[in-house]
Amino acid sequence: MYSSFTRAIKAEHLKLKRSPVWLAFFALPVISAFFGTNNYLMNQGILQSEWFSLWSQHSLFLCFFFMPALIGTFCSYLWRLEHLRTNWNSFLTTPVPLLCLYLGKLYQAVKIVILGNLWIFLLYFLCGKLCALTAPFPPQTLEWFLCGVLGGAVICSIQLALSMVIRSFAVPIGIGLLGGLAGMLLTNKGYGLLYPYSLYSIGMRANNPKMEIDLKLFAISSIFYMILLCILSVAGLRRHEQ
Repeated sequence: MYSSFTRAIKAEHLKLKRSPVWLAFFALPVISAFFGTNNYLMNQGILQSEWFSLWSQHSLFLCFFFMPALIGTFCSYLWRLEHLRTNWNSFLTTPVPLLCLYLGKLYQAVKIVILGNLWIFLLYFLCGKLCALTAPFPPQTLEWFLCGVLGGAVICSIQLALSMVIRSFAVPIGIGLLGGLAGMLLTNKGYGLLYPYSLYSIGMRANNPKMEIDLKLFAISSIFYMILLCILSVAGLRRHEQ
């Protein structure tokens, strides 16, 4: 099983080699950080919690709009080759279990979320220094980072399932964008932990003045959706195989 999984990872890595799609994960957070920092500097009379206030400006649009769409773009690209010509036959006839084929794609998607999050928090730190913040850098950011990766993995699972069944490259991206927008509305109404597209923003503490969440419920919700989507995705692959 392990050797099959590593083969699936290597195969997906080869497909992504020299692909420019991952560059968006580094370009868009820079834009978000620029506007978030600028908004913080213009409203320092109201935003007086230094690092926490700066994070509230950095994370809002990034977590609800940019990242769901970016993850959607990357997941669409991961399935793009399979949707061309008769490549589904080649993909499904490889001597690798269907679960490993799916997990190989999920691994690549989650890896880019981890790298994207590292870049987001590095930008946050650098912007805080440029703003001459005097308070210590909040140690809570490690928890935000880890929860963000888990919540981002849920969105990866959804978008991989959508991109597997929808041949269009753009439609799943649009669904991701709308999912993030709906996530903001549902989170504001207190239903965020029940809605998978909200979990990334909840984990990253976007639009959360208290910066606190129920970690147990967050983990249960995230793991539930990932297992459910894994089962559905593998079932979808079996349908293609028949």
